[in-house]
Amino acid sequence: MASRLRLVGRTPGAVGELAPSVSVKAEARELEGEANRAEPQPPRREVTDLGGGSKVVYIPRFVAREKAWEWFDCLDKTIPWKRPEIRVFGRTAVQHRDVCYIADEGLTDLKYSGHQPHAHSWDEFPILKDILKAVHEALPGSYFNSLLLNRYKTGSDYVSWHADDEPLYGPTPEIASVTFGCEREFLLRKKPTKSHAASGSEEAARKRLKVTAPQQRHSFLLKHGSLLVMRGYTQRDWQHSVPKRAKASSPRINLTFRHVLT
Repeated sequence: MASRLRLVGRTPGAVGELAPSVSVKAEARELEGEANRAEPQPPRREVTDLGGGSKVVYIPRFVAREKAWEWFDCLDKTIPWKRPEIRVFGRTAVQHRDVCYIADEGLTDLKYSGHQPHAHSWDEFPILKDILKAVHEALPGSYFNSLLLNRYKTGSDYVSWHADDEPLYGPTPEIASVTFGCEREFLLRKKPTKSHAASGSEEAARKRLKVTAPQQRHSFLLKHGSLLVMRGYTQRDWQHSVPKRAKASSPRINLTFRHVLT
């Protein structure tokens, strides 16, 4: 007798079933979730509109903490820091912070408060080229060709009220400031308008300003590994400073990237 062969279809849950089980699906979803969590997220940005075409962008975690400390240690040990003499209100004094200047070849010399710093080459310090690259990647469309480094050793080191409104930067300079080390307060205040000081003595104008128009102010706590950017007419209309702070007992290194017009 010829035998008959009968094809029997697999039943759900049978041994050797090709369809994934519930547990396999759950595991796949879990792995997919872990992959999504592992994807790097863009750093948080805080934008402050100062009005009048002026703006500040603050990125608290521009650089990962460990990488930021690695860069801090290298800069602290390898940069040829100088504490120059400057002239302030007709008097000669030692600047209250260490500095170093880096710039592309052939740019207009930087001069401030009677001091002209020596312009070092980027090639002398490869680490600065790495940091510059990171800044450019964080700020698409921006281009910086000079850098002023500042080192504040203690809370007694500071920078007084000023604006980076030198003609070599143009009318609307973009300035990117990277902080490593000790957290320090960064202050902004609105410059008095011409109408406030148009009549009478300068002292009388200041008194009227205090009574009728309190200065607008903003404060930012610049954290280790952070990036702060001033844009638009911030240098024309505002002043900034890093004041003395008794509690700031450890060093802070600050890198301010600028674009010198050519």
